[in-house]
Amino acid sequence: MRKITSSGKRADYTTAGVPVFKHLREEIDGIMARDPAARSRAEVALCYPGFHAIVMHRVARYCWDRRWHLMARAVSQIARALTGIEIHPGATIGRRFFIDHGMGVVIGETAEIGDDVMLYHGVTLGGTSLNQGKRHPTLESGVIVGAGAKVLGAITIGRGARVGANAVVVADVAPGIAVVGIPAKAVVTRDRVETQKFMPYGTPCGDIPDPVARALNGLLDQVSTLRRRVEELESERGDAHNSSVYETSGVPNGTARPDNGVREPVSVESGPAASC
Repeated sequence: MRKITSSGKRADYTTAGVPVFKHLREEIDGIMARDPAARSRAEVALCYPGFHAIVMHRVARYCWDRRWHLMARAVSQIARALTGIEIHPGATIGRRFFIDHGMGVVIGETAEIGDDVMLYHGVTLGGTSLNQGKRHPTLESGVIVGAGAKVLGAITIGRGARVGANAVVVADVAPGIAVVGIPAKAVVTRDRVETQKFMPYGTPCGDIPDPVARALNGLLDQVSTLRRRVEELESERGDAHNSSVYETSGVPNGTARPDNGVREPVSVESGPAASC
């Protein structure tokens, strides 16, 4: 089935209109390719809540497309109770979709997800308006969204982009770049993302600027600047003090005043005036 993205482009998000269980083996193989902990297809089929959630979503979407809305919502709620993953039956999800760990994932009604997309636990694909039209994000093929990230509104995350853990994305993300932070900002360019095939949790761990270190470096630079300024002011104050002392003592500037440690005796006049 071909869907229209928010940018007006067509994308092959093959969900509705195909047999519900046609791509189950492909889904399992996709999970095994991206999770080194998966040891067998049987383990994935029996023990992976992300796989259970997508299978039940296929059933719910099948009902939704036939306008069996109540039944579709019931299947979705059962999946939520069993897996902790809430996917609205109206969401459009492509092939080889993988939700790792899964707990706390929320995918809204008008969300569109391409092929080979990977989400971690705690991800929200949420809406930001009350209108009945497109209000949830579009994730193009190959996107990875890290744990706890929130992608909000009718925005588009470009093909192959990476959204770091706990990022909050409220604007379009260009294809092939990595974004982190609140609000999310680009930290890795497309060419570097392409060379780094695996990016755990969608987060470029070695390329993230440390905000604490950056703040401390800024403070240290300011302290160094202030220290130099204080030394300059103390030097100027000392020169001014020495100049004033020399002027009041009658000794030319730059000439040391002799001091042998012996004070001159003070004479006291005798006579009638003194006795008074």
